[in-house]
Amino acid sequence: MQYFETRFLEEADKFIAELDLKTARKVFYNIDLAEQTNDPRLFKKLKQDIWEFRTLYAGLQIRLLAFWDKTGEKETLVMATHGFIKKVDKVPANEIDRAVKIREKYFDNKPKK
Repeated sequence: MQYFETRFLEEADKFIAELDLKTARKVFYNIDLAEQTNDPRLFKKLKQDIWEFRTLYAGLQIRLLAFWDKTGEKETLVMATHGFIKKVDKVPANEIDRAVKIREKYFDNKPKK
């Protein structure tokens, strides 16, 4: 069963494109798993409606921030905003702020039904 579908916004796409192939595959694998399992080790709420996809691979903590878009009637989408390599224990506030801004812009530009 798939709980949600993930879509990648421009900055998230760019981030994944810059990863080496094996790392990118691992990120996609974890996202695929998160869509089907709802596992908080893979996909976890941070704050202000921002969530993170979590991947640990080759000693790197890869994070992809995201938000939910439940405005469609049939599908539940998770929009990945951007990614970064986490170097400290906490997700930096500026990364969360960046995701919040991208989320606001997304909903401002989304056509209303």
